[in-house]
Amino acid sequence: MGRYVIGRVLQAIGVLWAAFTLSFVGLYLLPGDPVAMAADAATGTPVDAAAIAEMRARYGLDQPLWAQYWTALSHAVRGDLGHSISTGQTVTGALGEALPSTLVLAGTGLLLAVAVGGALALAAAYTERPWLRGLLTSLPAIGASMPGFWVGLLLLQLFSFQLKLIPAFGGTGFDGTVLPAITLAIPVAAVVSQVLYASLVATWRQAFVEVAFAKGASRWWVQLRHVLRPAAAPALTVAGLWTGTVLAGAVVTETVFSRPGIGRLAQESVLHQDIPVVQGIVVFAALAFVTVNLLVDLAYPLLDPRVVQRNSTKERAHA
Repeated sequence: MGRYVIGRVLQAIGVLWAAFTLSFVGLYLLPGDPVAMAADAATGTPVDAAAIAEMRARYGLDQPLWAQYWTALSHAVRGDLGHSISTGQTVTGALGEALPSTLVLAGTGLLLAVAVGGALALAAAYTERPWLRGLLTSLPAIGASMPGFWVGLLLLQLFSFQLKLIPAFGGTGFDGTVLPAITLAIPVAAVVSQVLYASLVATWRQAFVEVAFAKGASRWWVQLRHVLRPAAAPALTVAGLWTGTVLAGAVVTETVFSRPGIGRLAQESVLHQDIPVVQGIVVFAALAFVTVNLLVDLAYPLLDPRVVQRNSTKERAHA
């Protein structure tokens, strides 16, 4: 178990380092001068070359790329992601202000997706009526085929403009979160439902299910007590992998619903080519993705102890 945990932690660190490095190189090789753009935007008039050079030196942009990379990486390890070129605010401060709204939205959407997708899969695997099973298994395919921005606009048109039940734009409370969360949840719920249903059907064919029935257990009890736990691991993996997609979808969804959050911050930073803020957003997304997937990996042995046993067997075979 110790080797399993150490291996997953080292993999997570490697993914974070790769995300930081690739984003740094890609952003700093973009054409254009972010300092000149920020100075012109702040003053409204072109700024002389001496002032531009002074700002470049202040942000370390006059150094070679490798020196900038080493400085940024050493600071990032200590939690310092630098300062915004446009506003001068610390990147961690800007993320801290925008983060709560996005976390509420992404967390609500992910929980809703797991709940709805899991309920559909459990109902489809439990029922013995072919027509009902066919109906339940067709719903995820419909959900997965609908673009997120189109779903958001459709929900706005129905619930905000026609029924006038929920405010259309800018809300951060329950009323302002429910429609964006549903928009995020639909494609994730579809994938979770499809994967969990396939895993449930495969697990139903295992020999221990017949043993449980022989002991007098009901079909519902067998599914919840004996089938769901080993079948949940693939769906849990998918939910973890979709964490990054949910965060990326939150950017689009926040734009559609005019919500404050990481989406609006990313939009403004890209428009102003504010490289430190954009990279901070990339690193944060990678950190969230890695953290959730690390938790999923660590939860695997609790759901199915055979995972650690298989890893141990592989290690002995290689030895």
